[in-house]
Amino acid sequence: MTNHTFQTRLLHNDHKFDRETGAVSVPIQQASTFHQADFDNPGIYDYSRSGNPTREALEDTIANLENGTHGFAFASGMAAISTSFMLLSKGDHVVISEDVYGGTFRMINDVLGRFGIEHTFVNMTDLHEVATAIKPNTRLLYIETPSNPLLNITDIQAVSKLAKANQCMTFVDNTFMTPALQQPLELGADLVLHSATKFIAGHSDVVAGLAATNDPEIGEKLGFLQNSFGSILGAHDCWLVLRGLKTLDCRLKQSSDSAYKVAEYLADHPVIEEVYYPGFNCHPGSSIHAYQAKGAGAVLSFKLKDEAAVRTFSQHIELPVFAVSLGAVESILSYPAKMSHAAMPEQERLNRGITGGLLRLSVGLENPDDLIRDFEKGLEHVGAAEQLSGTK
Repeated sequence: MTNHTFQTRLLHNDHKFDRETGAVSVPIQQASTFHQADFDNPGIYDYSRSGNPTREALEDTIANLENGTHGFAFASGMAAISTSFMLLSKGDHVVISEDVYGGTFRMINDVLGRFGIEHTFVNMTDLHEVATAIKPNTRLLYIETPSNPLLNITDIQAVSKLAKANQCMTFVDNTFMTPALQQPLELGADLVLHSATKFIAGHSDVVAGLAATNDPEIGEKLGFLQNSFGSILGAHDCWLVLRGLKTLDCRLKQSSDSAYKVAEYLADHPVIEEVYYPGFNCHPGSSIHAYQAKGAGAVLSFKLKDEAAVRTFSQHIELPVFAVSLGAVESILSYPAKMSHAAMPEQERLNRGITGGLLRLSVGLENPDDLIRDFEKGLEHVGAAEQLSGTK
């Protein structure tokens, strides 16, 4: 059914109904093991770590939506990322976006080195800097675009071409965009990764990771690693992700429209020092993003003066959940310095622009006017506090 639009393919695919019963919801095969009628000729499934029908439905679905040939479902986004990095070997070198998610930074900085895998963090928006960082032993260029939390944009196609010219793989964390807005495999990437906890599942009720590739060799090797490490997604959680996927397109469209409206409001507010949002023409990566993605997405970041302003603001708003994570039906406000990037040393955060005044907002399905009124109340208190302290 690849001739249909993405919106339709979310609902009408090879798993739109169960072939045996006609059920329009994928059955949850809550089984750890499977009876073998003939041990000389085992069935398709034997043990759920190695394969489960419900997980297979999700893996087929994400591969199809990313225009790939192999899909994989993991216990979390970090399980997907860390297992994918095990495609590397001792002595290999990775070039990676300097402003990646804090968990990815921690895994790269504190874990991979113990296995003899080298890395270099670069400004991935600068193609010359990326090219300069490539060494004879470089095997992977790792992209996160838009980046977390500053929404920097990397040219996926350009970096992928650079990687292929140097016999390297390209991995892309596509969590912020999802396949609804951005399809890295179509732009030359070798592997696309998701924290499906976020927009794909979309309801703050499951932790999951997904990966997809159109490279048969990578697909075979990653399948081996998935089975070897065993960090697979359970059947019920797979079903939750499949259910969330059905509404991805409409959820993301509304949230993205609302995010633009909220971003415009924040950009005009005197208390806000800066807004980071690729939907603005003034964003340095806006033209590249417009070329490789179908929309700006529902995540933005904005900067207040300092941590004290953040505390005042967060204490006087009601609607957003103040929490880690993003991509849910409810708006989620996060404080990267002490949440998503708490694992990153302070100086490393500051070098990347993750200051004490930075907040990240994932816009949900609330009426954007309600969010703006709520934010107005919080920002009034911030402005009043700054006037009292003589900082404004």
